Amino acid sequence: MPKIISANLNGIRSAAKKGFFDWMGTQSADFICVQELKCQASDMTDAFRNPHGYHGHFHYAEKKGYSGTGVYSKIEPDAVKIGFGSPEFDAEGRYVRCDFGDLTIISVYCPSGSSSPERQLAKFRFMELFLPHLMELRAEGREVVICGDWNIAHKEIDLKNWKGNRKNSGFLPEERAWLTRIFDECGYVDVHRGIDPRPEQYTWWSNRGQAYAKNVGWRIDYHVATPGIAKCAQEVSVYKDVKFSDHAPLIIQYVR
Repeated sequence: MPKIISANLNGIRSAAKKGFFDWMGTQSADFICVQELKCQASDMTDAFRNPHGYHGHFHYAEKKGYSGTGVYSKIEPDAVKIGFGSPEFDAEGRYVRCDFGDLTIISVYCPSGSSSPERQLAKFRFMELFLPHLMELRAEGREVVICGDWNIAHKEIDLKNWKGNRKNSGFLPEERAWLTRIFDECGYVDVHRGIDPRPEQYTWWSNRGQAYAKNVGWRIDYHVATPGIAKCAQEVSVYKDVKFSDHAPLIIQYVR
């Protein structure tokens, strides 16, 4: 009965100060996928690497204070893969894969294109490389759950001000079409949407104005899974009682 959490920390040290690891210890989750560590290996304390007896595996960006991903698990993985084979994006610390029996858990942090036109072009390059990788994963025949910050709101229901964001990074037609291909052509499932079709289920809020207080958000954090494990999803929740970062943890309980 795996319980899987995805959480963009916007800095592991910052999230720790806000109580993330204390909260994590109360969750009894089997796997916790984290993104935006914003640290190097030398910055990681034992409390960050192995909190509450979890096994942690991490991908650090070469650039200091940037990106980074990790997977925490109750049991040691059978195999771990750091990076997905792209020199450009593996240097940015965007991918950790851990295998457990017939189940693969992946933490991914897809690039944001909002900071500059150059970064949007980088995001498009990532998308072009990552789709074939997702197809290769499907061809392995394993059950896969890819958790993370995908930096794309898929449909109009997935952000508050969709009309005003149609030309903005994160809701561009090309980005949304790419996610559709992942679901329709590659055969993955948007697990959250599969069991909770309600609007206003956001996972990220701008720090500008009163976006969080007024729930003017975006749903850009996902569990993207193969159909077999996706069918096992029973409960989904977005944890908002404590604000660890500008994202909220996405929690899904699976029953296998």
